[in-house]
Amino acid sequence: MSRHSLVTPKQRCTLTFICSKSPCFPWERGSEKRRWREAAFDSHAESCRKQPWRRRVLKQPGAVGLVLGHPFDTVKVRLQTQTAYRGIVDCVVKTYRHESACCLAPFDLVKVRLQNQTEPRAQLGSPPPRYRGPVHCVASIFREEGPRGLFRGAWALMLRDTPPLGLYFVTYEWLCRQSTPDGQNPSSATVLVAGGFAGTTSWMIATPLDVIKSRMQMAGLKQREYRGVLDCIVSSARQEGLGVFFRGLTINSARAFPVNAVTFLSYEYLLHSWA
Repeated sequence: MSRHSLVTPKQRCTLTFICSKSPCFPWERGSEKRRWREAAFDSHAESCRKQPWRRRVLKQPGAVGLVLGHPFDTVKVRLQTQTAYRGIVDCVVKTYRHESACCLAPFDLVKVRLQNQTEPRAQLGSPPPRYRGPVHCVASIFREEGPRGLFRGAWALMLRDTPPLGLYFVTYEWLCRQSTPDGQNPSSATVLVAGGFAGTTSWMIATPLDVIKSRMQMAGLKQREYRGVLDCIVSSARQEGLGVFFRGLTINSARAFPVNAVTFLSYEYLLHSWA
């Protein structure tokens, strides 16, 4: 097996750059640069042969980088090819507002159905759980409720996410500016606190519609139909009072603070690292 067969083209380019900072030209055969390159190739190929896990490790950062970078690449392409956006934040908000509900609704529905499943795992003599997993849940909903069943609560999901999303960024920016001197970047502590409060504030606004969304998603399982978001709001308020719309607010806030604090800290770190 050739030593080069264990080295991918991308790895070969990296090694070439590190060793010589120049491409491999034919007339350099036998030169010092050529010997350095061949030694690097030999060393890397031998390491991959003796320790195959090295090849997997070398591929994983690229895959992770691709996943993390894809949303940014989408925003970049849209800014480059369309004129409907005023900037990066405007592009992110509009893309999320117009396209997330339809894409995320089935996943969110399956999540809610599985989270509400309280039957124990199948045991000898006990009835099996209604859903055996995410795939079985999707198949069951499709069979019992039709294709539209997978999009239960999609409108409520969009209404839940749209207004709080704007408040989310406004709160974060305002807190960062209030806590940072002019001409300086916010500190890590400022970013953590601002991000945490931004997440908590947005969930305080989103919780009522989150309740409505979850109830509409569970309606098919309970053989109950709401005629729409407004009907669900009226029925819930009439039967259980206005307090029903704030169920789960405490746990939402407790979850939102650390999650969004870390989210914004990671965002700021990546933003300054790639700038």
